[in-house]
Amino acid sequence: MVGQHKKGNTKEDHEERFLKAFEEYGDALFRHAFLRLSDRERAIDIVHDTFAKVWTYVRRGHHIDQFRPFLYKVLNNLIVDEYRKRKETSLDTLLAVDGVDEGSFDELSESSVESLAATLDGKKAFELVQELPDTYREVVLLRFVDQLGPKEIAALIEESENVVSVRLHRGLRLLRQYIETREKRAKRKRNTKT
Repeated sequence: MVGQHKKGNTKEDHEERFLKAFEEYGDALFRHAFLRLSDRERAIDIVHDTFAKVWTYVRRGHHIDQFRPFLYKVLNNLIVDEYRKRKETSLDTLLAVDGVDEGSFDELSESSVESLAATLDGKKAFELVQELPDTYREVVLLRFVDQLGPKEIAALIEESENVVSVRLHRGLRLLRQYIETREKRAKRKRNTKT
């Protein structure tokens, strides 16, 4: 994904690639940040900070092979920093409580995760995704909003593809439970009115 210094790349090449990445990924990065933070102004600031950090990195002579995963990595690191500012509990503590024991699960297939996602009502799921624990919300948003593959997500969050698949599966199953609970409540409410 990232190399140190690349000979033969001019300052103009770096600038051109960076500007292309800005145009191509800026909106998607904003949507991702906004969904994660639920604060429009903060999302704009963090995306700006992401591009500023990446530009500084490029200006120092470092070469980035693929801008998309690199930008998401920087953005997610800034979001994690934001969460740490907001919460007294560290992210490490949250992950220890909500984390996945990698060795206790069989590898889940991509098709099983996709079929589970297909059974969810998209609009209802989107409304409830903010209620998911951070660990599951992150991978669900990266997969279905940002359309990253499990391998890209694994590299981004520094976990194995197996852990990503398990978190996707659990997150989607939990979303389905949230939707079913909401529907049952709505049904009971309608029945009590009649």
